[in-house]
Amino acid sequence: MTSLSPSDEKQLADMVAAAAVGKQTFEIFAGGGKRGFGRPVAADHALDISGIAGIVDYEPAELILTARPGTPLARIEAELRGRGQMLAFEPPDWRGLLGGANAPTLGGVLACNISGPRRVRAGAARDFLLGFSAVNGRGEIFKAGGKGVKNVTGFDLSKLIVGSFGTLSILTEVTLKVMPRPETERTILLHALADEVAVGAMSAALNAPHEISGVAHLPEAAARRSSLSGVADGLGAVTALRIEGPAPSVAFRAEAIEAAFGRGAQLEGDDSAAFWRDVGEVRPLLADGERIVWRLCPTPSLAAKAVEAVRARLVAAEAFYDWGGGQVWLSLDPAEAGSDGGAAVVRDAMKACGGHSTLIVARKEVRSQVEVFEPAAPALSALAARVKSGFDPLGLFNPGRMREGR
Repeated sequence: MTSLSPSDEKQLADMVAAAAVGKQTFEIFAGGGKRGFGRPVAADHALDISGIAGIVDYEPAELILTARPGTPLARIEAELRGRGQMLAFEPPDWRGLLGGANAPTLGGVLACNISGPRRVRAGAARDFLLGFSAVNGRGEIFKAGGKGVKNVTGFDLSKLIVGSFGTLSILTEVTLKVMPRPETERTILLHALADEVAVGAMSAALNAPHEISGVAHLPEAAARRSSLSGVADGLGAVTALRIEGPAPSVAFRAEAIEAAFGRGAQLEGDDSAAFWRDVGEVRPLLADGERIVWRLCPTPSLAAKAVEAVRARLVAAEAFYDWGGGQVWLSLDPAEAGSDGGAAVVRDAMKACGGHSTLIVARKEVRSQVEVFEPAAPALSALAARVKSGFDPLGLFNPGRMREGR
């Protein structure tokens, strides 16, 4: 595999056009921290787009930022923080989870549609992409969307590209909607709720008029791994509710939440931020040593039942819940999970609970032989193949990353 490192959009387009003549394929990455997410890619060239980087334009008054995909996420967040703004979808750093060494980039986050705990209130990464430029599998440069929500030309195309894992086109510039950073935050902790009870409490909290921006449940094993005394204090499982905004509003809503759900410990400011950072990064709350990690997205009310169904067959399984039960992080012992990484057990459990499952962490040989992403129905699979053919007809980009053969 040869390495290629374009420095701008035009050079990238020329590389792709030349490769298309010989049907030479690319493994595409910027920071490289998510190369282990998805199925292994076997390609002719390693295409490093980290050189296509930098903030192109930032208009704080308009809440719009334009940047290139190789830009380190930390640089963007620092720029926004200096103006009292943020990426509302709270992108987490998965280096610890995936074992990557390099800092995450904007392009990697968007390619994988990675969103943190605030996604339950603010929306996913794809909901904040207003427009983009990219290179398709023919070596053509194209644009979609614009710099304002009112400009809807290509808006749905933006949603399609985010989460395509670099299999459709190579992003070269993106425009994002950013949001004001909350003045303060507070997290209320409820202790010792059973998983099913906690899922019900989280649902009730999200449907109450308290504007909860994060809601997670850590069973006792996960809670004990926290570095925060209010979480890992031996009082059992922890159910966390986050509220953000002006200090008087946060104080008022905290009282209302405690009146409705009972009094518990509270995390303020930096402690609250540290808790949700751990939830988003996942790895700090998992058992030590090698583990297979699945992300389940069940019907929230059935999240605890999905975990119970897995534990009935894989007794060493552990889990914790984010997004009010809409996202469950499931950790398995590799020896117990077997050669398929627990895929048969997990997907049998999910059939009764709706939603979908994704294998996030496993050895390369496991990821190469099982469906990492939820198997699609035949009609949907055929539609996805047609979309892929429209953008990348020769199959040059990240072959096999999402599905075997494409």
